[in-house]
Amino acid sequence: MGMLRIFSPHASKTIEGGQADAQLLEVQLQNAIIQVELGKFVSCSELLHLAVLHPRKLSVYSVSGTAGNVEHGDQYQLKLVYEHNLQRTACNMTYGTFGGVTGHHSLCIQSMDGMLMFFEQDSYSFGRFLPGFLLPGPLTYNPRTDSFLTVSSARELESYKYETLAVATEAESRQDPNLPLKTGGKRLTPDWVFVLGEQALDLCVPSFSHASSHIFILGERNIYCLRDNGQIHFMKKLEFNPSCFLPYASVTDGTTNLLLGNHTNMLLVYQDVTLKWASQLSFIPVAVRVANFLDVKGVVVSLSSDGQLLCSYMGTDPSFFSTPKVDAREADYEQVEAEMKKLQKFIREATRTQDILPKTDSEDDLCITTTVSSSMDNPSQALIHDINGLPVPSVTVQVKVKASSVVKSSKLSIGVQPPLAVTQEQFVLEAMGVGSSKVVVFSAFLNGHYPPADLTGDITVSYSSPTELNPKGVPKVLQSRFNLPPSLVCVACPPPKATKFKITVDTNQPPVDLSSIFREFSAKSEDKDGNSLAFQLLSGAKVTVLASKTSQRYRIQSDSFEDMWLVVKELVHRFDQHFSKLGIKDFKKSFSGPLPLEEYFLSVDKHFQLRVSAQKYQDLLSERAVQFRAIQRRLLTRFKDKTPAPLQNLDTLMDATYSQVMALAEAAEENRALLEEAFVRLRSATHLLVLLLSLWQGLTPDQTSILEATLLPLLQDTPQLGWEESCDAAVSHLLRTCLSQNPKDQATSLAQTGGSVLGLPSDTARLKKHITLLCERIGKGGRLTLASEANVQVPAQVQNLAVPGGVEPIAELAGDGEEIEVPQEATKFIKKKQPSKKTKKEKEKKEVSKEPSEASVKEEEPIKETKKEKKESSKEKKESKKESTKEPKEEAKKESKKESSSSKEKKESSKEKKEKEKEKEGKEAGDKKVSRRSSVKVKEKKKEPEAAEG
Repeated sequence: MGMLRIFSPHASKTIEGGQADAQLLEVQLQNAIIQVELGKFVSCSELLHLAVLHPRKLSVYSVSGTAGNVEHGDQYQLKLVYEHNLQRTACNMTYGTFGGVTGHHSLCIQSMDGMLMFFEQDSYSFGRFLPGFLLPGPLTYNPRTDSFLTVSSARELESYKYETLAVATEAESRQDPNLPLKTGGKRLTPDWVFVLGEQALDLCVPSFSHASSHIFILGERNIYCLRDNGQIHFMKKLEFNPSCFLPYASVTDGTTNLLLGNHTNMLLVYQDVTLKWASQLSFIPVAVRVANFLDVKGVVVSLSSDGQLLCSYMGTDPSFFSTPKVDAREADYEQVEAEMKKLQKFIREATRTQDILPKTDSEDDLCITTTVSSSMDNPSQALIHDINGLPVPSVTVQVKVKASSVVKSSKLSIGVQPPLAVTQEQFVLEAMGVGSSKVVVFSAFLNGHYPPADLTGDITVSYSSPTELNPKGVPKVLQSRFNLPPSLVCVACPPPKATKFKITVDTNQPPVDLSSIFREFSAKSEDKDGNSLAFQLLSGAKVTVLASKTSQRYRIQSDSFEDMWLVVKELVHRFDQHFSKLGIKDFKKSFSGPLPLEEYFLSVDKHFQLRVSAQKYQDLLSERAVQFRAIQRRLLTRFKDKTPAPLQNLDTLMDATYSQVMALAEAAEENRALLEEAFVRLRSATHLLVLLLSLWQGLTPDQTSILEATLLPLLQDTPQLGWEESCDAAVSHLLRTCLSQNPKDQATSLAQTGGSVLGLPSDTARLKKHITLLCERIGKGGRLTLASEANVQVPAQVQNLAVPGGVEPIAELAGDGEEIEVPQEATKFIKKKQPSKKTKKEKEKKEVSKEPSEASVKEEEPIKETKKEKKESSKEKKESKKESTKEPKEEAKKESKKESSSSKEKKESSKEKKEKEKEKEGKEAGDKKVSRRSSVKVKEKKKEPEAAEG
């Protein structure tokens, strides 16, 4: 499945297994994982790296850890160092110091068609075909003789020296018959062959001292031990089917211990051919190792085929003492039978788990039925009697709780979105028997001077369900949801003459009479034709809905962008209900755009300014509090002094400071209330934007939920984490993954760091840019998905079929992009100094091709440039190439673009290029227009010393 996990085992304190924090890292890779090895695979580094073999790729990763401040705060990261794309499907691999080279390890991969591919770190060495090959067998490297061991389809163990493989005929010349044969190579033959007579499951060459010349082979029915020259040392015939084995060091000189797993769930320990230990496992081991964890030597780590990892320890010697037989007595069969029945009863009660575990298939213990009254309360239960001269209504909600089993200590809680409120939030229900029911009644109303973002409420019932084994009861929770009517927050009114914001929704069905959809508002409306309907929000603006008489369009308009959300949501919901009752299945609704991002960003800026003000009030309050306590200490020392000294106006200063603290606290409290209101309005605007995006592109419910979770990651602001930084992180993640333009970055985007700790940003420019970019890429056919393969480009034909009207695929613009910051660790392998321009270009091309994961993520900007600005941006690209060589990846892109642009520039000498660039600099200095590509980075580069000339 391509899942790579790294564990750090702990001692298990419970029966179920280890703790959850035993897993350090889990990364979903794109391809299936065949084999994993650990060695020195990176040049100029003595550290161990991880080599992962995929069917068509070999990837080498570095694993690094960052210590955290708390117990669970350690973070581990997996970064791609380099990878090799294989031309043939791989089967297995081995590694070692091939040719006797010390200090680093080389890799050898065996393909499914019998080719050995040799890699020396990040470069491919050569490839050789094995003679007489039919099916691949196990492969291992013997460092003592510098040879490779494998088992052929003829069921023979073959040994090939590395020197023999290096001078043999090239595999590429045999692969293509059109190429001329190379006469320099020799025909490949094994150094020695040993006939096994059966297929081998595994090979192992142990490296401990007293078994320094042995090779172990696990067959289907036998275990073989050979010397390095191919002579047999011993052989053991097995009476079961083995699954895995491991030779390890023995305490007796001249012998070797063997751990052997079989298909009868046994783990056997042999000393050469003598059975020393046998233990029963709960599964069939497919791999077994011996390791040291938590200062315990000799921990046996075994793995099952279904992913169960077990760390066990054989810590006692077997006892060969057997008790002598006692005199035979006549058994009382009646007593034995009675005892057997008693024990069977205990066993049945102990193994009965349906009373302990939660019931999944059976019905719930409780059933919740919620009924919202169709008419408003008379008199109203609202705490606020009127807002702007309009009376505030309330609506009664009735909740019926029916029990299907015995229920104890049940509590019912009601939650509604601010500024909505209820008359009573919590109810304590008495113990309920089977079939009994309880009814709870409360009223909901508006309790604030701004409209809510959501008219739904949640009901949560927590209770205990007693069982035979647990009389106190198993705690359980049941949830339900109810919808409040829109007449709770708005009333019908005459439509206004002029409005500021307008939204148009298209449908594919004939126009609908609005009075038939909004029946509770049509009686008070002045328009009897049903073409227009106006709503006056009790604590907001007026919202008008207009239906076209000729076309199938509906326009919603208002003076407040956020206040339109509830009306648009209710309109779309009632359209769906209306046409589903008529039996129309192909009803579609759409939004033609453009997206009202400018109006949406006004809500974002207002919310952000209030957050900044809250931070300022907090800082000022802490300053005044420190000053107040300092004055108190001074006064206290004056009062305690035996010889009183004059106060020197400290009391006046204390009174002034106290009044300042109180004024700041009141201002901070007022700002907090405004911030709550601004966040509710921001939620309304975000809900409206998500709805318009889904109507615009016809998003599926899954994609809409992902978009809503991205733009609304929080239900409320907290002092530690706010909406701006959370939303920016979520949008940036989507732009790096499923909406990324570069499919090569997708493989390791989840493994890379997400940046610094989230905090209050300095401004909202970056967030606005990312949201605009998100909308653009969705508009160009981007798909929202959480899968790691989401970055694969969809063909244009499929996109044109999927989206009504057809959209163009995401344009792959090479230069128009903004660079998202790459972590400093990722630039470790980039060389900063280049000796000359030719070699600099070649090296930079190689680095870009070899390290796709470290390439910076490019973000496309909106294309609003004229032809003149494009010419100026191309001039500045040439200028930035000359003045800075600190970013080799950007230069590689610009220089490759320059090379492909024209053949004339290649022939020009370096002197002519410099003269032309100086002339262009003089021309551009006089120009007043500056394109959007001339960013602050280019200006900063002009001030820096030219690294290229140095």
